[in-house]
Amino acid sequence: MARVLVIGGGIAGLWAAVKATDAGHTVELVTKAELAEGNTRYAQGGIAAVLFPDDSAERHFADTIDAGAGLADPAAVRVLVDEGPSRVRDLIRFGVAFDRGESGLERGLEAAHSRARILHAGGDATGAAIERALIATVRRRSVAIDEHTMLLDLLVEHGRAVGARLLATSGAVAQRRADIVVLATGGSGCLFRHTTNPSVATGDGVAAAWRAGAQLADLEFTQFHPTALAAPGTPLISEAVRGEGAALRDALGHRFMFDVDPRGDLAPRDVVARAVWRRSLEQGGAPVLLDATALGSETLARRFPGLDAVVRAAGFDWAREPVPVTPAAHYAMGGIVTDLHGRTSLPGLFAVGEAARTGVHGANRLASNSLLEAAVFADRAALVLDDRWPDSTGFARTGAEAAGGAGGAPSESESGEVVDRGELRELMWRHVGLERDARGLAEASARLADWSAAAPRDRRSAEDRNLLDLARLTVAAALARSGSLGAHFRTDDPAVATDSATASVGAAPAPALDREAA
Repeated sequence: MARVLVIGGGIAGLWAAVKATDAGHTVELVTKAELAEGNTRYAQGGIAAVLFPDDSAERHFADTIDAGAGLADPAAVRVLVDEGPSRVRDLIRFGVAFDRGESGLERGLEAAHSRARILHAGGDATGAAIERALIATVRRRSVAIDEHTMLLDLLVEHGRAVGARLLATSGAVAQRRADIVVLATGGSGCLFRHTTNPSVATGDGVAAAWRAGAQLADLEFTQFHPTALAAPGTPLISEAVRGEGAALRDALGHRFMFDVDPRGDLAPRDVVARAVWRRSLEQGGAPVLLDATALGSETLARRFPGLDAVVRAAGFDWAREPVPVTPAAHYAMGGIVTDLHGRTSLPGLFAVGEAARTGVHGANRLASNSLLEAAVFADRAALVLDDRWPDSTGFARTGAEAAGGAGGAPSESESGEVVDRGELRELMWRHVGLERDARGLAEASARLADWSAAAPRDRRSAEDRNLLDLARLTVAAALARSGSLGAHFRTDDPAVATDSATASVGAAPAPALDREAA
């Protein structure tokens, strides 16, 4: 049996901790904030799984591959759709009370799904319901839990991860040794000025894995959600609202999405987000409107109680008038490269959840596959914690050593201009957002190269170091992929028209990123 250090307290980390404990391992779980804080808690739409007789794993497979713009790994997607229903049944056993109607489990429809298969809880509080149930499950196990404890760096000896350096809120730094480290630290949505992510989403695990030598890939693929409320904080308005019948309209009231894609408001997220972005620019910056008035106040309050409160608190009565929306950074498709059991290229290190790049999402994640991916692959990781590490050639770099554009060595330095987080986020939004080109990316790369981050002494400085490392790597990946694909849209790609918000033209896979190549 192994000593397992799980870092991260969302669905992926909690699931890994529960299943590893049940397998007889000794588990310690650490999380940067309080245990309940993280992206899982804020997931609104639900979790996608094939549980109904009019659906099939083949349909879910096809929908995921299609949404991924041809880049999704079929083997990983097959694992997701085949094992997903069992993981949802596990959630029910853990105590998640999914919403039910007279005929059983309720289900919703979201963009790019060919069937209604999205289970939800509390209307629009699915993530919070899952988080509560898993925290209660973890607390019933003999899992040591350290809250307000941040990952600084991984400990590596003789080419193997053997623990981590951790930072407490007091400023004290401690080393925790382990036989196995499981990173479940989430994504890096805070790289961008406008994001639906909570403040903890600073890519800590991905950056630490890169500094330790683990392979990364697909960092150029950031999913921008098309409907964040155009109000302070850009709170997310779930895709499920459009699944229930809400419509996107321009300033003249026209339902413009059907001019862009035959699937209209329920086209894949990358298509809808770019269309919303372009229409707003064409309107002189005026936001696109989400019209949910046809649903009525009673349905909105019952089906989306949390959103109803958020929208009304922002000063809008969405039962009576359309509300302004804008795209915002939402999810990282790329991250730490793993195999189908969560193993990374660094022996002893697993990655699960949004921090991992399993290959499931390709260039654009299918709505409500994120919670499912976290559960499926965390479960698979827990099955092989004692197994011999596979041959590292399975993680060999692909393509040229192009990560040198990431800006060189890690950002930590005591000299030079110290990075300002607000400026970094604005730079990334302006040049590495929904639409990119070589000139803007080169400008971003040059500016990022001028910045450094002081040696981490507290949470803020440690996060700034991670954000700067990941910004450089993301820009390098975006420069390396000259063609447009899914969420990565290059306006200077000669194969697409610059005035098109819907083009998704395939390009050769971009090289993976690791520290040695940078």
